[in-house]
Amino acid sequence: MAGHSKWANIQHRKGRQDEKRGKIWTKIIREISAAARLGGGDPGANPRLRLAIDKAKAANMPADTIKKNIDKATGALEGVNYEEIRYEGYGVGGAALIIDCLTDNRVRTVAEVRHALSKHGGNLGTEGSVAFQFKHVGQLVFAPGTSEDKVMEVALEAGADDVLSDEDGAVEVLTAPQQFEAVRDALAKAGLTPEVAHVTMRPENSVELGGEDAEKMQKLIDALEDLDDVQEVYHNAVFG
Repeated sequence: MAGHSKWANIQHRKGRQDEKRGKIWTKIIREISAAARLGGGDPGANPRLRLAIDKAKAANMPADTIKKNIDKATGALEGVNYEEIRYEGYGVGGAALIIDCLTDNRVRTVAEVRHALSKHGGNLGTEGSVAFQFKHVGQLVFAPGTSEDKVMEVALEAGADDVLSDEDGAVEVLTAPQQFEAVRDALAKAGLTPEVAHVTMRPENSVELGGEDAEKMQKLIDALEDLDDVQEVYHNAVFG
């Protein structure tokens, strides 16, 4: 079950996210607010809120900050209502982009997203123009050297859809979004700790970029991720 090499790209992305640690809290707080407002403030009955709280804990957010933002979203405290918007577009070399936003001002957000795209060689597409190139999945990636057989045995038993091996030796587990937590927890019980574990929009195909094109595409992604209203940027670019 061989898969396309993506380990270097995953490590690269993690490094970029670490550099932006200051922005991470702002985005997690918005996600907690949206999840609690839509699905209620009880993490036990709200999978999206559970995942947002996991992200918050991983980013060392204090428990009282988490609680305060859940209370705001559920009406116990006065807060802001955020609207979810998804934009689709194209980056450098025709790479596909999905840009998920949480905003209290739709006009501002679309203007900022459009500006970032046009400034860095991308453009906004219509709804559905690139979404078909991505699949909504749970994804867990284990470092090269991890036993593929052990990961496969535990993951498939727990309800995973597929286990892929990267040519770099990394092991990737794919699940349905609703099975993600069960599979992650089963792997953790077996002593298997992933480098990446999230519910994501995974590209079905990739566009390889090198040299100047890769630099331009990275600048475009950075510009989008730096916008306060942007929660996630998914793309199918592979940096050579």
